[in-house]
Amino acid sequence: MPPKFDPTEVKYLYLRAVGGEVGASSALAPKIGPLGLSPKKVGEDIAKATKEFKGIKVTVQLKIQNRQAQASVVPAASSLVITALKEAPRDRKKVKNVKHNGNIPFTEIVEIARKMQHKSFGKTLASVVKEILGTAQSVGARVDGKPAHDVIVAINEGEIEVPEN
Repeated sequence: MPPKFDPTEVKYLYLRAVGGEVGASSALAPKIGPLGLSPKKVGEDIAKATKEFKGIKVTVQLKIQNRQAQASVVPAASSLVITALKEAPRDRKKVKNVKHNGNIPFTEIVEIARKMQHKSFGKTLASVVKEILGTAQSVGARVDGKPAHDVIVAINEGEIEVPEN
């Protein structure tokens, strides 16, 4: 016999989804079917929650309580950097292996670092900024027209000042 249903119990599910798209309900069904939820409805909730990250893979947190699911985005550094590039959304089925190229202002990198500071192991904001710059380098973005690694070197040498908070 299955365990008794507890309406106050909260469960969290984390899954990767493409922003703004309704994922295949066949992929969601094994994860949320045992919890008594409709995969189609949850897929639509995920698509609604990830609208601003259209075409980018993001991690979604599903908070399930009393057979109701709330979807919220848990952004990763790479998805925040790619959205900061402000590229046009692409069709995933037609365009494969995209090389991102663009320019991000340093102030925006600092804002992304502030958002990600709670997830980072960096002690100071400067160390978190360097982490985000490393992500920008791997994505292929430039910072203020310079390669991201040159900005990291400039921070290490004290040429660029990172605010304390």
